[in-house]
Amino acid sequence: MCRTLTTSIKIFSSLIFFACLVTTGKAGLLDKISVDAATDVVKATTITDADLQASTRQMMVQMDAKNHVAPAGNKYAQRLVGLTKGMTNEDGLKLNFKVYLVRDINAFATPDGSVRVFAGLMDKMTDDELRFVMGHEIGHVKLGHSLKATRTAYMASAAAKTASANSRLSTQQLSELGEKLLNAQFSQSQESDADAYGVGLMKRHKFNLAAAESSMRKLAELDGTAAGGSSSMFSSHPGSKKRADKIHEMIAGK
Repeated sequence: MCRTLTTSIKIFSSLIFFACLVTTGKAGLLDKISVDAATDVVKATTITDADLQASTRQMMVQMDAKNHVAPAGNKYAQRLVGLTKGMTNEDGLKLNFKVYLVRDINAFATPDGSVRVFAGLMDKMTDDELRFVMGHEIGHVKLGHSLKATRTAYMASAAAKTASANSRLSTQQLSELGEKLLNAQFSQSQESDADAYGVGLMKRHKFNLAAAESSMRKLAELDGTAAGGSSSMFSSHPGSKKRADKIHEMIAGK
């Protein structure tokens, strides 16, 4: 109800702004801008979840083309295939996994079910630790965090000027959408919920639960939060040390 009310206020405000320009005689370019702005608001707020997922699929095609994806025979790709066996359909979400051959220590998942792991992260983690990290990222998707972030990124991008995300977005629009989405930050409660989802995934597949905690301990060492700092290796993953402590409690059943 609140979301609908807020949306209505935004649209109404844009239309009132347009009316004021006309009544004060400032027609021409300004009234066209106000009409465009109001139209953009309407388009952005009426984009469906299916539209956003379609945009994400387009974005991932471009991202995979721009990054060095590990080929099938590559050692990183072979390792990923082995450690993700039995995880191609997680909790109703069809997943596809690939490795980006870059030194960055990162991983992410998108609403269309794409999971991308960076070689730099694989170099630092055991198989079960990687499974937890991926489970955490999948959690963001399954819990709706990623779709919400995608909607926010979409509305802030040039893609919002298209009538529907089902339309083919331009290369520039896809790049802008991808950049905004990857730089999106999740709240502390969302991170905690995604951690819990990751632990649940480990339990369902009977993976080593201790790896969930140890993966976060490693991140704490890597991002300088071993002493309890608030920053993290991932800009959207605050407080690795505190999160590792909480995961320890989850596993212990406290």
